[in-house]
Parts: sequence; C-alpha cells; structure tokens
Amino acid sequence: MYTELKKLIEANPLFREKLAFPSFKASRLRTLINQSLNWQHQLCKNPRPNPDIKTLFLDHSCNAANGGARAITPVNLPVAAVARPSNFVPLGVHGGPFQASAAPAPNPNALAGWMANPHPSSSVPSGVVSASPFQLQQPNQVNVLKHPRAPSNSLGLMDYQNADHEQLMKRLRSAQTSNEVTYPAHPPHPSASLDDLPRNVVSTVRQGSVVMSMDFHPAHHTLLAVGCSSGEVSLWEVGSKEKIVTQPFKIWNMAACTGIFQGTIVKEPSISVTRVAWSPDGNLIGVSFTKHLIHVYAYQGSELRQHLEIDAHVGCVNDLAFAHPNKQMCVVTCGDDKLIKVWDLSGKKLYTFEGHDAQVYSICPHQKENIQFIFSTALDGKIKAWLYDNVGSRVDYDAPGQWCTTMLYSADGSRLFSCGTSKEGDSFLVEWNESEGALKRTYQGFRKKSNGVVQFDTTRNRYLAVGEDNQVKFWDMDNTNLLTTVDAEGGLPNLPRLRFNKEGNLLVVTTADNGFKILANADGLRTLRAYEARSYEARSYEASKASIDMKVSTSAMVSSMSPAAVGKVEHMDTDSPARPTPIHNGIEAMSRTMEKPRHLESVDKKPLELTEIVDPTQCRQVTMPDSKDSVSKVARLLYTNSGVGVLALGANGVQRLWKWSRNEQNPTGKAMASVTPQHWQPNSGLLMANDVPENPETAVPCIALSKNDSYVMSACGGKVSLFNMMTFKVMTTFMPPPPASTFLAFHPQDNNIIAIGMEDSSIHIYNVRVDEVKTKLKGHQKHITGLAFSTALNTLVSSGADAQLFFWTADSWEKKKSSVIQLPPGKGPVGDTRVQFHNDQIHLLVSHETQLAIYDASKMECIRKWVPQEALSSPITSASYSCNSQLVYASFTDGNIAVFDAESLRLRCRIAPSAYMPQPTPNSAPIIPQVITAHPQEPNQLAVGLSDGSVKVIEPSEASRRWGVGVAVTADKSGTENGRPSSSSAANNSSSDHQIQR
Repeated sequence: MYTELKKLIEANPLFREKLAFPSFKASRLRTLINQSLNWQHQLCKNPRPNPDIKTLFLDHSCNAANGGARAITPVNLPVAAVARPSNFVPLGVHGGPFQASAAPAPNPNALAGWMANPHPSSSVPSGVVSASPFQLQQPNQVNVLKHPRAPSNSLGLMDYQNADHEQLMKRLRSAQTSNEVTYPAHPPHPSASLDDLPRNVVSTVRQGSVVMSMDFHPAHHTLLAVGCSSGEVSLWEVGSKEKIVTQPFKIWNMAACTGIFQGTIVKEPSISVTRVAWSPDGNLIGVSFTKHLIHVYAYQGSELRQHLEIDAHVGCVNDLAFAHPNKQMCVVTCGDDKLIKVWDLSGKKLYTFEGHDAQVYSICPHQKENIQFIFSTALDGKIKAWLYDNVGSRVDYDAPGQWCTTMLYSADGSRLFSCGTSKEGDSFLVEWNESEGALKRTYQGFRKKSNGVVQFDTTRNRYLAVGEDNQVKFWDMDNTNLLTTVDAEGGLPNLPRLRFNKEGNLLVVTTADNGFKILANADGLRTLRAYEARSYEARSYEASKASIDMKVSTSAMVSSMSPAAVGKVEHMDTDSPARPTPIHNGIEAMSRTMEKPRHLESVDKKPLELTEIVDPTQCRQVTMPDSKDSVSKVARLLYTNSGVGVLALGANGVQRLWKWSRNEQNPTGKAMASVTPQHWQPNSGLLMANDVPENPETAVPCIALSKNDSYVMSACGGKVSLFNMMTFKVMTTFMPPPPASTFLAFHPQDNNIIAIGMEDSSIHIYNVRVDEVKTKLKGHQKHITGLAFSTALNTLVSSGADAQLFFWTADSWEKKKSSVIQLPPGKGPVGDTRVQFHNDQIHLLVSHETQLAIYDASKMECIRKWVPQEALSSPITSASYSCNSQLVYASFTDGNIAVFDAESLRLRCRIAPSAYMPQPTPNSAPIIPQVITAHPQEPNQLAVGLSDGSVKVIEPSEASRRWGVGVAVTADKSGTENGRPSSSSAANNSSSDHQIQR
C-alpha cells in the first residue's frame, strides 16, 4: 500500500521532484502496533497470559465481560512525548510546561509494571506480541513508574547523554540538524575507584548509649543527627567535633496521648529511638520511638525547638520519613499496628493505609514527576505500594528473605534497591527492575548467617554500603561482586548501622561501645579540616572579643567570663588525623585541635589580621573561553544546579553557557578553576537571545533556571523567553511589555508558578501551565530588583529600587509587612536591592550598594549589618551566600571581592583586583565586577561576571583550599553595623578610626 501511495503522489506534477520519501522497514507498521498493544495490555487490571486480539478498531483490554475488548478513550501520543529523550524531565515536578489541562490524578494503574508480575522470582509474562527494540515514552503514569527519572533538583546537562537519547537523536537527526547542540563526546564512566569511598577513620565518638539511627543534614554535610536507645536525640558537628544539642526523651503533652500509651509508659517507662530523619529542606527533624510517639523538631541555627508530638501508632513506630504529596510537607510513619499513616505538620492525619498482615517494618516514599507513592515492607516479607488515595495497595510482592527488608532509591531516583535478612539469618542486597517488578541483580559477598538485620545505604548513584560481619562492605551498583571491605580499625558490632552524607565523602558507622566513627575520603578530610579550622577561628574571635571587653568592663563582667565557661564543651576523641593544614599568606601556623579548652590567657589579645590575596598565584582561577565582549557587560550570572556549568546573561540579552566535561583531570565533571570548560553552542550558530528594546541600556536583564537545568527563563526589556537548555530553542514567549519584566523567580515547590517582578513596581504571580497571571502584588514604588521564596516560612520576600522590602504569604499572596532599608544620610533610594535566603530558610541576606544586612525573616527585622569602609569603601555591586550559607561573597565597584563569615559578617578575606584581573592599560575603561555567584556544591568556589563581558571562576589556592582566616572588620548583633550603632553610616566612618574593631 505504501508503494502504491508513493507512486500516486509522485505522479502528481505539483509534487514531482519536490518530495523526498523516507525509507521504512517493512515491519515498521507492525512495530508500532506491537508497541501500542503492549502498552494497552499493561493497563489491564487482570492481564491474561495469552490475550486474544480480535480487532484493532478498539483499544485492547483483558475484560471477559466484553469479549476481550472495550471501547475506551483512544490513546493520543503528542509529538513532544515521542521527540523527548527518555530521561528529559518536564518543567517542574508537576508536569510539562504550558499544558492546557492540569496534571492527571493518580490512578489505580500507576503501578502496572509491578502488578503484572506477582512474584519477583517468576518469569515476566511476555507481551501481547513481540516487543519492538525501541520503547517510546508514554505520557501517562504507568510509564512514569516504569522508567524512573531523576528528581528535578539533581538532573544536570550531562544527564542527557545516554543511550536512549543518542538513539533518539539519530532517528530525528534528519529533521533537527539545524537545532542540535554540539556536545563533547561523552567519555566512558570511569571504573570504580576505592579512593571515592570514605574508608579512613578520622574520628571516634562515644555517645553513651546504643546508637539506633543516624542521618546527615541534607545541606550542612557535617551536621549529624543521632538517635539513641535511651530516647535521646543529639546533633553533632563532626567538622568541629562538638555535640551541639542534646534532647533527652520526655513526653511533651501527656494529656494529648491515648490512654493505651499512658498505661504502657507507666508500666514500662523505658523508650528508644527507632528512626531519626531530616526533612528534605533541612528545617525539621523527625524522630520515631518504640512506643506510640513521634516527635518533630524545628532546627534553627544551633537549637532544636519542639514542633509536633503525635501519638501515631499502637506499639512501636518502626519507621518515619518525610514526603511532599500535593505540594504539602508531610510525615509518613509505620508501626506494629500494621498501618502506614500520613500526617501534616500540624498533626492532622491525612491518610491511613491498611492492608499488611504483619507489622510494617519500613517505608520508602518516592516521587516521579506528578506521581507520589510509598513502598512499604512488613515482617512477613511482603512489599506493598500505595498512592495517596486511600484506595489500597497496588503491589503485593515477596521480598528476598521474606522478613525484615528496607528499600532505598539511588540519589538521583533512577534505581531501586532493597536489603534485608531472613529469619534464618541469610542476608540479601538486590536491585529491582521497576519496569517489570522483578529482581534485576543480586549482590554477592554476605556471610551465610546473621544474628540480626543488616542495614545499608547508597551514595553518588554509584556505590552501596552494608554493615555486616563487624565491617563495612562496599559494592559498585553495576557489579554484583563485592568491591571492598573496611573494618574501620576495629571495634564495630556484628551488624553496624551506617549512613553516608549527601556528598558521599563522609560515612558514619556505629561502634560496639555505644558510639560511632566518622570515615572520610580525601574530599571529606578536606571538608573536616575546613570546618575544624573555622570553628577554631570563631572561638578565637569570641575569646579575643571577651578579652577586649575585659579591658573596659567592670570586674563583675570579667568574673562572668571565666575560662571554665569558655572551655566547657563536649568533644570527640583526640585521635583524629583530620588536622588543619598550616595557614598561609603570612598567618602563623598553629595547632587547631579542638579537644583542649581555649582559656582566655592563651589567646592573643590582638585581632587577627585580614587575609589579602593580591597576586594571581595566591588563588586558582579560570576565564571562560570566548567570554570577553567589550560591547556587552555580564548582567546576570548563574551556576547550573548540577554544578557542571555556568550561564551568563549579557546586557545585550544573549545568554552564553560554559560546561565542564568529565575526564581524568576532572572525574566529577563539576565546575572547577583548574580546568578550562567548553563554550557550548549549536552547530547552526543559534544563540539563546532575548528580545531587546531599541534602547537596550534602559532594560533590566533578568534570568531564572529551573531546578532540573532543563529550562532557562530570561528577559531583557522585552518578552520573557523560555529556552530549552538542550537545543537552545525558544519554547515559548510571554508577558510582552509594557511593563517589562525585571526579576524572575521559580516557585520552589512548583516550577510552573513563577513570580515576575515588573518595571511598574508590581509583582505578577504567573502560572505557565495555563498561561495566566493568577494575581498581582502591589506596594513597591519603583521597579522590582529581587525576589526570594522561603518554604519554611511560606513567604515571598521582594525588594525594589525604592530600597524597600516586602514580605508576602506564598499561598494567599497577602502582604505581611514592609520594611525600609536604612540608608546613609543624604543617600536617595536608588540602586538594586537583592535578597537571598540562607539554607535555614529563616535568615535573609539583603545587599545594596551601601550595605550588607542579615534579616531574621521570621521576625521580619534586621539583626546585623555591614557598611563599606576602609579598604572596602567602594559601593557594593553584588553579593551571594556560599552553597552552605557559611560565607557571603561580595563584589565592589573598585574591583575588590570580599569574603565574609555569614553569621557575623566578619571580613575573612579580600581578593584584590590585581589577583584576578589583567593589568589596566592607559586610557582603558575600568573593569568592574558586575555580578557574583556561588557554586551550588563547593562552598569555596565563586564565579564573577565583569563589565568587559568576561566570566571568571575563582577558588582558593591548592594549599589552603578555603578563603581566609583573618578578622579585620566585623558586625555585631541587634542591628549594629561594624561595631557602631546602626544609625552610623559610611559617611562618618572616618570619625571612628580609633574604635576597636571586633
């Protein structure tokens, strides 16, 4: 038929020699039909092993009532679903951009891949007809679970380079050659290296009671939460070797507890922690106990505040986890009462899942695009899966060993593993094939028998670790054979518990003497040294400040600052190789061990000197190739969220992207100053260029990047354009001026909601899915210069060129408060004001050309401020928190870059322009650092965009690996600036030259 149609069309003189017919294989139509039927068969509620296909005019269904076929809504495959790579994540976690309809609700067939095979050990039923070699991505929930995708906050540009994508691009190459991006050849994944694994013991801690559960903070990679058999919860800073907080168990409100619990706790008052877990944003800690209760603490700075107590289950609460169904942070629990429950943060029970026939042992909440679900395991070895709909379990599987099993996804959410032990003592570590609900591989290397249940963890999307046989065993995920073992210098129990930090450079493992050990690789050791040194500097500063205060204070004040009080703190063991390296740049090298109390008499009374970097040899730096453009200065600068690229928006509206490749010099593929990246651009010369007005000098460039690095949204005085970061194509434009857009910010929980600051001082809350402005926020007097969301406070903070801050609720969009930035006398409200939230989502960095300020956003008030002075007296051009919010980077119009301690705004380091800029030539225009930004994972790396169009990445020298240790200028609390009342200004700094700087 195809041949006859081809002849007929070619016979038409209008088409003769004008059409090029593609060549098709004879089996092409059969392949497409097979794919359709296989997909339809997966949707069947009761699939038959050998279905009888009677007609192609109706969609297939194994339904005896209508003879095996039923008339249902035809399946429509949009072109976008076919043309997109299999792991291409739509904008946000709630579906693709600009869809006319809302995301589909979860349905009972969402776990069809698992339901098709009730026993993982049995063979997978064959398809309706022979499957094609290339599977198309279906825009439905079944395929979402069949083909796991990385979470939106971890997918980088490198993730597009996979086999499916290459195969797809080859099929589409003839139609898309003009839009392809020149990607460097993807080198093969480096073989597993033992150096990647944290195997070296750096610290040993004696907790005092048996450690039952541990969890590292998701952002502060050295902050460890520990739950004990005594019911105690502790926070340890493993970098400075201090126990920060200890919370012994107590019942917060006995009257609110059930009578069953009250009777139980009176008869047997002992209680143990079963699980301690951080929320994904790091603002909450959940704790479950062996009797009925869960506690939720709010973490603020170095304090744990009681937030929520729930009498959750009858008996032991075996597991606890945080989830985010329907854009709402929730706590998921399971217990001996055979139930799984979901609670909101006010303590209201949202869901109860029942269906297990034995005590529920563990839970594993997960999300794939808009589908939220929970895996659960019970003591009878059953695995079940639940959607948030109270309908019931979609999966009933037997776990290997059929007893205690824990399930975990890899960090990127693409691979599912389980580990457990049978009643006979046989241990199992397996990977699941989600598309078939079957075991993909079983890892070898366990002892024959264990007297308990083995625990495991994953890291770096590459490695698995299990505690067994008095040691830690490691596997490469792609190899079933044991990679290596570590005994951690002895002292481990038979089945130690263990946990990686998010970076995978630290591993905590429990010891037999009621404690734990910290293991590190080379990167982890450097991290610990940096934190240890930073803690020492903070103590030295406080002691130095106290000694200065004693000179001018009464004897009563002196006696209140006794050396015993200063030295009273718990520490880890002293046998630690995590010693800081000698400090360079003229600072005297000294021991930084934290085990000995620091007495006032042993501290130098003089403030530490400022570390200054004036020569290029004192730091590492790299200039982005092809970045210099004297016509267009860098207006906005971003790192990709994956940390592998830098994106610059010029004043001419053109965006440029540089990306680091994975190679021997850079095995991680992350941005680094010692390796030159590649300038990425299409073969056709296509640029990511925005519409610009006739007079571009009046335009305010703005840019925002989606969390998965798939899309970038920007404007430069014209319409807002959404660019595909893979092809550089404009996917759509919206919000044409007037008024023009001046600032863009994605909603942190839904990338389809965007806050857009406007030239007319309003803020538009725009839904890209339905192409509609939901509401407009008004209050500013001049154009918007900054927007920042806090999920912890449910707040949007806006800043404007009118030097005002507005605080809005992030759901009802009501104004909570406004605040005017205090400017020096005679200074008008001009210049950009930028805002950025600290990782704790409470503290807010506010930068203006006249000052840096820290606000407590929960109280909506300024608590600390620094104003330019002395060597840094020029106006501020830009400022940014480091990725861990421990530092603040700021650039100045004279070319200086300053590094501050984020908590106190103490100046740690000054990077002079001579250290990173070329020597100026006669009559040349001065080069100004326009914008500064921080790497999303490396706290000591920054990037700066200059007025000559160039972009530089700067890091400390190889010897120091961190910025500065000196103290020259500081800021006090309670709204004081540089040691003076906040009413002082830069204009009268000269009158205070003799004042002591703290």
